[in-house]
Amino acid sequence: MTSPRAPRRAPRLVTAAMAAGVMLAGLVLPAPALAADPTPSPSPSATSAVPTGTTVFTLSPVANGIVNPGDALSVSVSIQNGTEAELAPATVTLSLGRTPLADRDDLGDWLDGSSAELALEPIGTDTIAAVEPGGFQVRGITVAADDPALAGLAPGVYPLAASYPDAVGTVTSTSAMIVPPTGATDVGIGVVVPITAGPLSDGLLTAEQLAELTAPDGDLTNQLDGVTGTAAILAVDPAVPASIRVLGTSAPESALEWLSRLETIQNSRFALQFGDADVTAQLQAGLPRPLQPTSFTAYMSSSNFATPTPTPTPATSAPTPTPTAAPSDAPTTAPTPQPDSALPSTDELLVVGPATRQGAYWPADGTADEQIISRLADIATDDGTAPVTLIPSATTDAGSDGRTVSAHGRVGSGEVLVYDSDISAALDDASQQEEPWLRGAPLTTATAYLAFAAAETNGPLLVTVGRGEGRSRVELGAAISAAFSAPDVTPRTIATVAAGEAFDLELTGVESSPERADAASALVADESELARFATILDQPPLLTGPERADILQLLGVAWIGDATWPTVLSDHRAATAGTLDSVALLPTSPSDLYGSSAALRFWVRNDLPYPVNLVLYTSRDNLRLDVQGETPIVATPQSNTRVEVPVQARVGRGDVTLTLQLRSPAFVAIGEPESVEINVYADWEAVGIAALAVVIGILLLFGIARTVLRIRRRRKGMATTPPPGAAEATDAGEERVSSTPDGDEP
Repeated sequence: MTSPRAPRRAPRLVTAAMAAGVMLAGLVLPAPALAADPTPSPSPSATSAVPTGTTVFTLSPVANGIVNPGDALSVSVSIQNGTEAELAPATVTLSLGRTPLADRDDLGDWLDGSSAELALEPIGTDTIAAVEPGGFQVRGITVAADDPALAGLAPGVYPLAASYPDAVGTVTSTSAMIVPPTGATDVGIGVVVPITAGPLSDGLLTAEQLAELTAPDGDLTNQLDGVTGTAAILAVDPAVPASIRVLGTSAPESALEWLSRLETIQNSRFALQFGDADVTAQLQAGLPRPLQPTSFTAYMSSSNFATPTPTPTPATSAPTPTPTAAPSDAPTTAPTPQPDSALPSTDELLVVGPATRQGAYWPADGTADEQIISRLADIATDDGTAPVTLIPSATTDAGSDGRTVSAHGRVGSGEVLVYDSDISAALDDASQQEEPWLRGAPLTTATAYLAFAAAETNGPLLVTVGRGEGRSRVELGAAISAAFSAPDVTPRTIATVAAGEAFDLELTGVESSPERADAASALVADESELARFATILDQPPLLTGPERADILQLLGVAWIGDATWPTVLSDHRAATAGTLDSVALLPTSPSDLYGSSAALRFWVRNDLPYPVNLVLYTSRDNLRLDVQGETPIVATPQSNTRVEVPVQARVGRGDVTLTLQLRSPAFVAIGEPESVEINVYADWEAVGIAALAVVIGILLLFGIARTVLRIRRRRKGMATTPPPGAAEATDAGEERVSSTPDGDEP
């Protein structure tokens, strides 16, 4: 989000028919480089980059517009032709006002062409040749040091303009000339430079992306080259060093060298949110504090963190002769894979280097209100440092009125570091100008605003070069150099800037994006569902870690204003939904059950590259069937796994509906429940035969018992009744005994 003063720096474009004058922000090379050739010549092969159908006329002072007493004034003037018609040759007149501008508000009005007519005196002329369609012409104008126009000028910021007559009127481009004061007290200044990889949708950079970005002409290399040797304050996205460190020994050599440089340079720095995620959107989504990465386990392989183990040498009493020569590639150590516990921790992966200031937050420009600042101030740091929030001066009452705001302030209960919106916007513009003859315009604008700021401030100043991407080391270095080489300033670290006296500030004109807050809320809700789903893994961070990293990248400030962001966001949410659907029961069909028992077979689909732990819960809708309620499953990765559920039929015949639900060991439902119809045909024949056998057995036993008892009774009766002959013999014997006289033998 741009500051309210940004429109003042927007170029004024005109069509060929109107031939109206415009000023386009540009950049020139540092003063020593241009002083040798103050009259640059156009390149015949170069083409104009202005919008089709427009022309742009630009005045770019050399040396950032600074003219010390006794120095000459050198400028370049250029015409870019984006029309299909050739522009006729033009005589350009350079004019200077000898009355300095009163304040930075007057400077803004002058630069954007809204000020009242000022009294200017012509001080030089030159002729620009005809400009062919799609081309440009550049000329230089120099005013000698002893020219009366430069004599006797007091310190200040003077209006400077270049113009040429056109068929319709006069085309004009405005700029400024700065005469620095002598003997002024230097003011501390901090220049914040982001070290980022641009908008990303994946949590970490790949090896291929790192190789490209850290190549000699890569964006990350250009950023580090631009700040090396300067006192710039680095705002480092921790996702960049983390992307290199997770690759271990497999990281590209250029990336490892880049990381070593980042860790070696002594610039003060602070860590941005991972992926330069927008803290405002997160807090407005209802989060208690900004999100942090949770785990990078999914990105790392133990084989890339092997520790070389020396090859043991056998002990011997005799000295071992030393070979005269050995192959240069002969291995002396063997890599030893390390356990997961040997992998670097999350904190180790996210370190951004020495002299890091904790608790510094840089929301998207113009989005942090008092509530956001207060909530950030409540987040404790490990070293007890008071958190600070970086905000643009244009969102403060003083800054919106065109006044200078010192760097260290207080909004409500939170401390802030205020960066000057006008200076920062001009430096950002300059850092993205490829042509040196265009770069001088925004650099002069930044220097002119800085001259007023240095004279007005009551504490250190803070500026940034913006969050631009694709900047070369020359462009970025020129912007940083312009800030530090401005008159009466001296570099300061972020700790020094934050140590100054804090002045109370009021905010105004803060605008946040409900769209981004809604997106953050939706992403966090999806992440919560994924975290529940991830309980099916032995290591849930294999899913939750990359998801958190992806979310932070998608909330990156670099996506603001990118028309493709809604599509990228939608694609990510669709991918998350696909992950949640990656494990499920395959559709089932009705089946028949014959017999008393069987094992019903079902299939579990697992599209994840990891094995998953599940429990299949099975329930019935009637008592015709007994079923195993819980069946543990380990589903193999990227395949379908068969599951067998034992069932037992009861007496009865009919339909039974089984409800199947997969759950994680933590009882989280996985996928939608499935229902299957089972037609039960109970085994009645077996039951009937068994029952008849029991009856027959009982009858048989009863018959046998009855027969045995009858035989026993019969035998008992035969034993107690004498035979008929025995009875008669007994009677006869008795008679003979009774007929014998007493005393006589029979």
